[in-house]
Amino acid sequence: MKLTNSKFLLILAVVIIGFGIGIYLQDLKHKESTEAAWKANRYNLERFNQIREYTGKMNAANWRRMRDSISQELDSFMILRFRKEMDSLNKIEKAGD
Repeated sequence: MKLTNSKFLLILAVVIIGFGIGIYLQDLKHKESTEAAWKANRYNLERFNQIREYTGKMNAANWRRMRDSISQELDSFMILRFRKEMDSLNKIEKAGD
């Protein structure tokens, strides 16, 4: 079977369109997951503020339990903050291209 110029262009167009659709769908899923992460972040921030208020009432009996809880909240908060910064850097990089 001989590959003619028109067949080659048709195959090339299908491949390019396929990549374009794939990139678009991937971007939609990324936006969806980012929105879900920021909704979770708002919840975590509210919880963190509640924990911070409670730490003002700390005593020697409950300190160890609360210290572990605060560490877990800070870890999740920092991970989400890092993700936001990376998304911002990626947007800047894409705009520069």
